[in-house]
Amino acid sequence: MATTTTDPSSRHPDTTDTTQCDSSSSRSSTVDVPLVPTMSYDINLPNRILSNTANLDEYVVETRDGQIPGPIEPDGERRYRLVTFQPGDPENPKNWSKAFKWYITMVVAATCFVVAFASSVVTPDIGGVAEEFEVSEEVALLSITLFVVGFGIGPLAFAPLSEVYGRQVIYVSTLFVAVVFIIPCALAKNIATLLVGRAIDGIAFSAPITIIGGTLADLWKAEERGIPMAAFSAAPFIGPAVGPLVGGFLSDALGWRWLYWLTLILSGVIWVLITFTIPETYAPTILARRAKKLRKETGEQDWVTEQDLDMRPLAERIRIFLIMPLKLLFGELIVFLISLYMSVLYGLLYMFFIAFPIVFSEGKGYSAGITGLTFIPLALGVVGSALCAPFVNKHYVKIIAPYAGRMPPAELRLIPMMFACWFIPLGLIIFAWTSYPRLIWVGPTLAGFPVGFGFIFIYNSANNYLVDTYQDRAASALASKTFIRSLWGASVVLFTRQMYHNLGYQWATFIIFGISLACCAIPFLFWKFGERIRQRSKYAYAGDDANEKAAGVFVPEKKGGSNV
Repeated sequence: MATTTTDPSSRHPDTTDTTQCDSSSSRSSTVDVPLVPTMSYDINLPNRILSNTANLDEYVVETRDGQIPGPIEPDGERRYRLVTFQPGDPENPKNWSKAFKWYITMVVAATCFVVAFASSVVTPDIGGVAEEFEVSEEVALLSITLFVVGFGIGPLAFAPLSEVYGRQVIYVSTLFVAVVFIIPCALAKNIATLLVGRAIDGIAFSAPITIIGGTLADLWKAEERGIPMAAFSAAPFIGPAVGPLVGGFLSDALGWRWLYWLTLILSGVIWVLITFTIPETYAPTILARRAKKLRKETGEQDWVTEQDLDMRPLAERIRIFLIMPLKLLFGELIVFLISLYMSVLYGLLYMFFIAFPIVFSEGKGYSAGITGLTFIPLALGVVGSALCAPFVNKHYVKIIAPYAGRMPPAELRLIPMMFACWFIPLGLIIFAWTSYPRLIWVGPTLAGFPVGFGFIFIYNSANNYLVDTYQDRAASALASKTFIRSLWGASVVLFTRQMYHNLGYQWATFIIFGISLACCAIPFLFWKFGERIRQRSKYAYAGDDANEKAAGVFVPEKKGGSNV
């Protein structure tokens, strides 16, 4: 027999007033049941849609009889029975075979690739769109801008919906909408139809990007997740790099409309795979379905999950999903600067979609297809950094070993970022001063490799740092980063052409180099001052020592300042 103590305030830092804390006493804070604590705690638990006093043990433990005592029923005589997984439960996604979990991982990573591919494949023939519809290239570029804006708006709706209804229904419904609205883009008779279709596609395609990370957390335990997450993380950067390569040759041969027909084919295949071969992976949804089935089979209404009992009011959920990301973005220095850095990188990626055709097509006279080939080193850099992920993960496991049983400092997540941040300005300075039309193509082409190589290291470090720093609020922190990153990525497309034409290839790139170089200070800033910033934050996880001191537990002072 093992005893588990549920402390709502530790799972929900929002619990600050004594009324809420006292109310938790009626929810059986101490449960004496046979528990098997084998399930990893993830940020993908429904803690943002449940109240602060909700008992999340049912989602993080397995019990031999598939239940733990819940709160007292209204009649005051019995307790609800909260449904759990059992040891070795075949319906628990973490117990599925490794081969099947890898299949799901590859399908959702391919989904992410196709979505990212769709954002950039249209860039090689923007001029063809402008010419056919008799509009300026700036107006035609809105087909990229509106798509990327959708990436920032969509998660605000789809993230909470996936926590209420599960992953699969969101995948299937949004991908279906995206597939349908590619058709009017391909058949468009005017620019308005094309832009509306792209805007809807951007919003619909944002759903898979939003919940794929959650799907991987559903499947893999925390200690297993490094390589699957690397596969997922590489896809959003490989897709945009491959898009111009394929799109260049295809538009040269068949015209710009075939760029949309190709996207329709790829996304249609993905929709079929997701719909008919990928089951639900979200544990709260699986357990809610099991509870419903038990109520029907037994006629006993006390089989429930916390989602049946203790959902936050709708207004509070809206506040958490819409307002909390903005509060974190503008009220938390860590979120603001990390989001700023990610926005610079994301904007740089989309600037390349415009800058490469200017440098190679206009400057050197290459066709769209040959210009697309210049993105290969960028893609190889992304792949190279993704292949390094197992070594990065192994290093992290090694350095956190001394913290066994305690939460390691979040700043340890910054080590790969401090290493990789220099690759971005390195690639940009090479691109800047080798982009003269009279010079050979080798310099600006190979400059893409260090840029691509740095992307994944920085991107993964940033995500992990935000997750470790904000824990239960990590989803809101990531949402704020995604929102501002997407808006900036969409905006840079509209002024990159003018910047390169007015300043020249070299100085336009040099400005971006300067910004990226300045951003290299961010991880070092948080390495030195991050712990102090977290301790002064209203929302960040301050660390085990700070929490113990706040609770009145004596903690010896460490010599040498920072714990990192």
